[in-house]
Amino acid sequence: MAPVTSLSDAVNQQLTSAISASLPETSADPLLRRSDRADFQANGILALAKKAKANPRDLATQVVSRITTGDVIKDVEVSGPGFLNITLTDKAITENLAARYEDGDRLGVPLKDEPGTTVIDYAQPNVAKEMHVGHLRSAVIGDALRGMLDFTGEKTIGRHHIGDWGTQFGMLIQYLIENPGELAPPDEVDGEQAMSNLNRVYKASRVVFDSDEEFKERARKRVVALQSGDKETLELWQQFVDESKVYFYSVFEKLDMEIRDDEIVGESAYNEGMPETARLLEEMGVAVRSEGALVVFFDEIRGKDDQPVPLIVQKADGGFGYAASDLTAIRNRVTDLHATTLLYVVDVRQSLHFKMVFEAARRAGWLSDGVTAHNMGYGTVLGADGKPFKTREGETVKLEDLLDEAVQRAAEVVREKAQDLTEDEIQERAAQVGIGAVKYADLSTSPNRDYKFDLDQMVSLNGDTSVYLQYAYARIQSILRKAGEVRPAARPELELADAERALGLHLDAFGSTVFEAAAEYAPHKLAAYLYQLASLYTSFYDKCPVLKADTPAQVENRLFLCDLTARTLHQGMALLGIRTPERL
Repeated sequence: MAPVTSLSDAVNQQLTSAISASLPETSADPLLRRSDRADFQANGILALAKKAKANPRDLATQVVSRITTGDVIKDVEVSGPGFLNITLTDKAITENLAARYEDGDRLGVPLKDEPGTTVIDYAQPNVAKEMHVGHLRSAVIGDALRGMLDFTGEKTIGRHHIGDWGTQFGMLIQYLIENPGELAPPDEVDGEQAMSNLNRVYKASRVVFDSDEEFKERARKRVVALQSGDKETLELWQQFVDESKVYFYSVFEKLDMEIRDDEIVGESAYNEGMPETARLLEEMGVAVRSEGALVVFFDEIRGKDDQPVPLIVQKADGGFGYAASDLTAIRNRVTDLHATTLLYVVDVRQSLHFKMVFEAARRAGWLSDGVTAHNMGYGTVLGADGKPFKTREGETVKLEDLLDEAVQRAAEVVREKAQDLTEDEIQERAAQVGIGAVKYADLSTSPNRDYKFDLDQMVSLNGDTSVYLQYAYARIQSILRKAGEVRPAARPELELADAERALGLHLDAFGSTVFEAAAEYAPHKLAAYLYQLASLYTSFYDKCPVLKADTPAQVENRLFLCDLTARTLHQGMALLGIRTPERL
């Protein structure tokens, strides 16, 4: 089916034609937006009149005279100094929604004309370390951005740049060599056991490392062996990585996220390419030697005493740091993956690092006009006290513990609302509600802002929560079940009540909202749209009886509005990575 032209686009086209006829030398945006005074308001006439040195109200009147009313536009009136208030016909609204209804899951939303390839770097846990609350935002935001971009037709490739390289592995591997059998094979443990094993080995090795100078020296030599590709060392390192992956997958499964093994490409993957990256940067003059290290300087980035802050590509001792692996990753993603956009969902505190990395890559020609890089810096998860979220003991909150508690709280809500549900069904819905609540609280906040983690509010049926949206969806499914053999059907011949019009016009804006949110990397805009959709549906439900409407045709039309609302809620929530239970 062909994409459905949105009502706003149809109106915009008519207004643009009328303006062009009135001012032939001008190409202008009518600046159309939704309005509480009419269905739409156009504000562009004022700027046009100023440019043409014309009276704005006279120009607005001239434009109105060139607009054809009837099929789509019911009425246009000039308001104030030259605004245009536009009212659509009920028939146009219903017919537009009917076309979306017939288009299945895409809901009439077109695909991009020229999609590119976006590599998204997100969900970056560290090998041999537990995931904590600080890992939540990167995973949830990155997953939602992939869903939204994929829906627009963009090709996305995930990259989980896990911390799987560095000096700590010398300590861990040396301990395993001297204490064989401490780790069970990855296929013999579940996620919780895997991390328990890793924690035990890490703590035991740290104790020996801190107390035994001879072991410390052997551990340092083991780092050299790892970097040199020693077979035994690499095999044990791989065991750490595999054990950690078992744990990672268990956490991501709780988060209801799909993580593909081939998209886990850690720091180690770029180890062999880092010397070449350093060589190329030095040969091109992008990086220079300073006190034995290879660095990139930036005139505009200065620290104490107005001294330039360097990006260290290679240390004086020959070792490589984060800058070398990040720059090598850029080369790989642009050259081998043919990325047109590089998107990094990384803590906002790393913004300066990525600013320098991106600039160095541009100077080297690895980021050209056809390739853009964007650091999607996100804020901090705060506790109820407004400080970084910690346990009562002051320790970082484990992500698994946080997710388990969310599901437990959700189970209380579901059990209270449950009707004829078994305990297994309650637990299944609690997982969908609890995890959805955690995700939505994050995604409904602008990514660069901090937010407070308040489970009581997150699982509330009131306010801007995923539970409110999920409950609206479940309520619609209940109505559709009660309708029995009466099927939803669009009835363009019917007049629409105000609540029906408001709901219909908002449904029409789904596609433009997804495209805007995806283009701006702003999942909170889609979340806000969905919350408003659920709110408008609640108003419609209160004011417009569905199954007890006045006529059979009205029942069918209102069932149609219910079903399209449910489909839009379901699709929109799915793009954010949140499930919509059929019953609550």
